[in-house]
Amino acid sequence: MSKFGFGNLMQQAQDLQEKLAKVQEEAAQRTAQGAAGGGMVKATVNGKLEVVALEIDPSVIDPQDPEMLADLVAAAVNQGIKAAQALMAEEMGKLTGGLKIPGLG
Repeated sequence: MSKFGFGNLMQQAQDLQEKLAKVQEEAAQRTAQGAAGGGMVKATVNGKLEVVALEIDPSVIDPQDPEMLADLVAAAVNQGIKAAQALMAEEMGKLTGGLKIPGLG
């Protein structure tokens, strides 16, 4: 490999690293939502996979059945996480799609 080729590869890697940092920085601002129980429980998750909001319809709060509410919350959060992961995977695909770095695209 010529010195020019290696330098070009290093520049592409550095550019990718900078773009990746920018995508990660913007991730906190992007959100996805998951829902369970027909939308009675909703979880909003950001690109850093942090739950930023949780909405629970009062009608699903049954003191006699806390397990049901726990299951709905877990399902909504898990769905929100999957949606946020898909969002980030799409963004990362856009980022790496045009680069000619072996093993990254």
